[in-house]
Amino acid sequence: MYNVLIIDDEEPLREAIRIVGDWDRLGIEHIYEATNGKLGMELLGQHPIDVVMVDMKMPEMNGIEFLRVIEKAYPHLLTIVISGYNDFEFTRQAIQSRVVDYLLKPINRQDLNQALRKAVDILESRKQSQDEFINQSITLNMSLPKLKEKLYMSILDGSFKKQANTALLPLIGADQQGNRFGVIVLRLLNRDEIRRTRFHGDADLMDFAVTNVLAQTSDERLRCFSFPHPRREREVVSICTLASGQQEHMSLLLAQVAQKAVANLHGLFNMVVAAGVGKLCTDVVELASAYRDAKTLIHSTDVLKLEGESILHTVPRQVGASEEVPWTDRLLSIQKDAQTGQANRAKVLLSDLLKQLAAGSVFRLQDADRLLREFHFLLREAAIELGTPMSTPNQEETLGELGRVVEGNLSADFTSFADYSQRLHRMLELYIAGVQHAQAGNQPFDITEIKRYIDRYYFENIKISFFAETYFLSREYLMKLFKQQFGYGIHEYVQKVRMDKAKELLGDSSLKIQEISDMLGYKDKNYFSKAFRNYYQVSPSEYRVSLQ
Repeated sequence: MYNVLIIDDEEPLREAIRIVGDWDRLGIEHIYEATNGKLGMELLGQHPIDVVMVDMKMPEMNGIEFLRVIEKAYPHLLTIVISGYNDFEFTRQAIQSRVVDYLLKPINRQDLNQALRKAVDILESRKQSQDEFINQSITLNMSLPKLKEKLYMSILDGSFKKQANTALLPLIGADQQGNRFGVIVLRLLNRDEIRRTRFHGDADLMDFAVTNVLAQTSDERLRCFSFPHPRREREVVSICTLASGQQEHMSLLLAQVAQKAVANLHGLFNMVVAAGVGKLCTDVVELASAYRDAKTLIHSTDVLKLEGESILHTVPRQVGASEEVPWTDRLLSIQKDAQTGQANRAKVLLSDLLKQLAAGSVFRLQDADRLLREFHFLLREAAIELGTPMSTPNQEETLGELGRVVEGNLSADFTSFADYSQRLHRMLELYIAGVQHAQAGNQPFDITEIKRYIDRYYFENIKISFFAETYFLSREYLMKLFKQQFGYGIHEYVQKVRMDKAKELLGDSSLKIQEISDMLGYKDKNYFSKAFRNYYQVSPSEYRVSLQ
């Protein structure tokens, strides 16, 4: 018989769990209750508890704090997390703490009893085996994916020696003569945007979600193992193995799995990808060549034809080389004009270069990447020569705002040629701003510049660190100065501007609430509605009705 502890500050939820739980059939004898993590810790010291069900939002000690404490104090205690939607911080902690299951509110009978059954099965397994054996098995299961990833990476980079790794061949199905192998490579074109808007900036959580989607889209006849490339943050690799007897269907199966994966990533996360499928292999070591083929297909993607939609390459296409546009000298001229105060002329030169590229017959993704890298490198080196500070209070090498070109809002994302052009123009604007800042010397800082920026770009993802790096001032000083001058904190003012604009837009009955949400910079209509209600105590729909 086992004992369960329920920790939740909402009595109705605790009562509901008591009612719908199939306690007798699961062999659960005692059910204890606590209203917060602190009281839960006291009960753990008083009673032999086997399973804890813990809510993540509680007073005193919340779920995150509780999980961190019991990881050390009760490492073998089984936990089931209870939380609401969109709590990504809670999801991350649950993954780190290796909880048995994650239940979303409102809890239903089936999900609750399945989670409890999973916990009871683990407890039964522990009874039947020694703890040392269980710990070794858990360690092995956690290590196997990483070991497989390293094996596949050694194959892809050509360092794998089959004869020297005979014992490891069964791990990747390479010990059976009839097996065939294929590879799918995905380039995540809007990776940084999705990481920021859908996963709260957590790259590990996003990678976990992407590889999980790929695992679920594998055909039952075609086993796929997926992982993010350890050295190329925008690349995900999926190695596919087909058992003997299905060879004549493998090309079709590979294409179907790739197509389904691309569609699911877009449908679930709005992720735009360029994907390539490599040639079929009879020997696992041939995957290196197939991987190169898939990468070549992706590199051949014509940026001029990208329109914000994913693209899948399954067979080589006749794609000519990009037009021979001598951009190196142009970039040097642009940099020189910007540095010498000819900002408008520099912008015109860049516009002319982009127009010439757009007028060409093709502009391959590989060449677009190269131009972007060269332009960034040139501006970065020029910024250093100007004496732009190399570090900020958090000691990151950011080069002020210029360093943000390859991260955050100024990432290397682009899903169309228009996006790509905008990215290059933004890089130039940042460099020009850096030049002007350097030339300004010790002129006094005007806090109204931040207010004007917010009034104009309220729909962007505005962060205080952005202003701190731009003006080389501490975030604490900026926050205090802004509050003194305008009576609002910076984040409060951003919220005020957005909500004032929301009222104005809701007065236009031709606009849908989803459209208004997008115009204000909210990627999720539900999040916008929640923010509006919290601010005005009425929903957007209710407010619109009140205007009639």
